[in-house]
Amino acid sequence: MDIPRFGIPEKLADRMSMAEQHEYLRTKLSRRGALRTGLATAAVAGAGVTMSASTASAAPARLPSNSASHVDGSLVAPFGRHLAYGADPKSQMTVSWQVPFAVKRPYIRIGRTPWELSRKIDAEVRHLTTPSLNGGAIAAAEQYYVHAELNRLRPGTTYYYGVGHDGFDPANRQNLGSLGTFTTAPERAGSFTFTAFGDQGVSYHALGNDALILGQNPAFHLHAGDICYADPSGSGQAGDVYDARTWDQFLAQTESVSKTVPWMVTTGNHDMEAWYSPNGYGGQNARWTLPDNGPDPVNQPGVYSFVHGNVGVVALDANDVSYEIPANYGISGGKQTKWLDKRLGELRARRDIDFIVIFFHHCAFSTTNSHASDGGVREQWVPVFEKHEVDLVINGHNHVYERTDAVKGGAVGRTIPIGAKTDPTRDGIVYVTAGGAGRSLYDFPAPDSFEGHVKDQESVPTWHSVKGGGKAVETVEWSRVRYTGYSFLAVEVTAGHDARLKVSALAESGARIDHFEIKRGN
Repeated sequence: MDIPRFGIPEKLADRMSMAEQHEYLRTKLSRRGALRTGLATAAVAGAGVTMSASTASAAPARLPSNSASHVDGSLVAPFGRHLAYGADPKSQMTVSWQVPFAVKRPYIRIGRTPWELSRKIDAEVRHLTTPSLNGGAIAAAEQYYVHAELNRLRPGTTYYYGVGHDGFDPANRQNLGSLGTFTTAPERAGSFTFTAFGDQGVSYHALGNDALILGQNPAFHLHAGDICYADPSGSGQAGDVYDARTWDQFLAQTESVSKTVPWMVTTGNHDMEAWYSPNGYGGQNARWTLPDNGPDPVNQPGVYSFVHGNVGVVALDANDVSYEIPANYGISGGKQTKWLDKRLGELRARRDIDFIVIFFHHCAFSTTNSHASDGGVREQWVPVFEKHEVDLVINGHNHVYERTDAVKGGAVGRTIPIGAKTDPTRDGIVYVTAGGAGRSLYDFPAPDSFEGHVKDQESVPTWHSVKGGGKAVETVEWSRVRYTGYSFLAVEVTAGHDARLKVSALAESGARIDHFEIKRGN
């Protein structure tokens, strides 16, 4: 029997790409949506800041709302605040938040002190409607996301901000507790810390990791995809079970950190939410405002780069090259990889940048029994990484911590025991899987081996995905550290003649499970 999948006959759905499924459903349902924006550019008096309406890169194609009634603003408080750098972290920051109802005239105030906030600056509302479909397997939701892009900020400066709407003014004394802060990147490179993980979701473990991350006082945080798991299947198909309300829980959970620390995300397979055009990324476009300097910010919002101090950071969308989960395979037509090559060349040519860090979801090198390594990532991107001597690659996808030796040409370029130093110009690249942010854990085909519990193994039996959906069995020697537990990555950066990256992995208990050091030209 050809069972309909989310309104599409199953056999037909199996032959359709995500974009084709979306277009089929949109035509069948005869509903159309367009982002309603149109905000004027405004200046923040006395703060040297401008705020402008978001660009088209943030515009989700979505279904129109049938329930956009307004509620008395005095009864509604903003929640789920999350920050993101613009393309220039020294002068650009986006403040985003959520409101549970359609409030009137949302805005932001900003200032150098909490008692000297600016006048009201209009913010942009992105209203995302998710209809109940597929017999209730797709839960209905009305969500209102608000964004304010701040420009012409001063480098290395801490700002106070408050978000509000008619009926809720953050500058009022009773609401001062709702203020947040952020700090722009410095004009000159210095010491700082950033953190990273992937595969977070909503759980006690996820909340615990957030608390530990806040204690690191990071300049920014990298989230390597599979952000909240509103779609628990991760196949990127229209027939998946999906509950958009999970995003409300996630943003509320994360706010303790993300209201202060730029929360820089990219797209995993669970972030391909097939009900939103384009490519299942319309929901991400509604919820996040990320740097728009990638090759196609509308169709691939998780591809961008920024520079903080002496570190160039590049975010990639591995759904585009994944052999394992092909729903969005080839969506960029090769543009992302060409952009990557060009961007890495530009970053490596800059004298003020010592290190290049790349983060994305699917693993180039991992040995878990669940996903292992993605052959598409290896074939299309690893040669580009090696060409430009990338210093560190951070992945998620596998719900564990795993760290390789320095890898060069697919083999071990240099063994990097716990506590050792490596030089990417000579040894190759270290790849870290930091997927233990909060979801249920995976397992390894070999014993755990981590700081205080070292059990080195010369080789590990594993596999990597191949084009067409198969698996290629392999035995590898590069799996150096394995830890089955919740954890995250903390990277201490120093600049100057002794520039280096001190990389540590911390368990949810706070215990260190791995550390190593990257220094170019040792």
